[in-house]
Amino acid sequence: MQDLQGQVAIVTGAARGIGRAICLELAGHGANIVATDLLADQLDETVAKVQALGVKAVAEVANIAEPTVVDRLVETTIEKFGKLDIMVNNAGITRDTLVLSMSDEQWDAVLNVNLRAVFLGTRAAAKVMLRQRGGRIINMASFSGLSGNAGQANYAASKAGVIGLTKSVAKELAKRGVLCNAVAPGFIATDMTNVLPEKVKETAKMIIPMQRLGEAEEVARVVAFLAGPASSYVTGQVISVDGGLHM
Repeated sequence: MQDLQGQVAIVTGAARGIGRAICLELAGHGANIVATDLLADQLDETVAKVQALGVKAVAEVANIAEPTVVDRLVETTIEKFGKLDIMVNNAGITRDTLVLSMSDEQWDAVLNVNLRAVFLGTRAAAKVMLRQRGGRIINMASFSGLSGNAGQANYAASKAGVIGLTKSVAKELAKRGVLCNAVAPGFIATDMTNVLPEKVKETAKMIIPMQRLGEAEEVARVVAFLAGPASSYVTGQVISVDGGLHM
């Protein structure tokens, strides 16, 4: 399937986990990839895997919570590829603790990466896509942003903010052919969930209707749907990929 043949995508948080899976999935559909993260070595591994699929890919080590850095990332993409069709704001971090124990630093760190950077990436991409009169912006939300989660007040707030941002941007840009949607993963088997105690993971499986954790590739396939022609009349939506957890 090459329904994204020749298109250009920026994917943040691309060094591993869901971000890497998204890069590989979009590349498998024919898209060229600009992969960005702070983890240089793992980012190079992602790019090598993407290039092995026969498309173009470049690595950009960048702190996407800095406005000038994000603007430059988009400018570099235009310089190298001439356009930007798909912006995937995937990068995210956690600093989990109960709200009474949460420090200002833990709150700010998560909001800066998970929400501020999504806003910056969306704004920078939208400027280009509006001139092109077309494009797809796909933001990574979370089950926590839909339902909240004890010990994750900062993370849940950031992801709820992403959902509000996504819907607002979708309303602003729809008439110019720019679509903006969000994906809300549940418990996905990644480095972020692998550090959880085994008891926590087993408890999670018990409350997930499908009785298992998801795979990064299952999230990536939904991102590819939102990036491709099959979703041409879909905007402002939040698609849960959580085995039925959020019903």
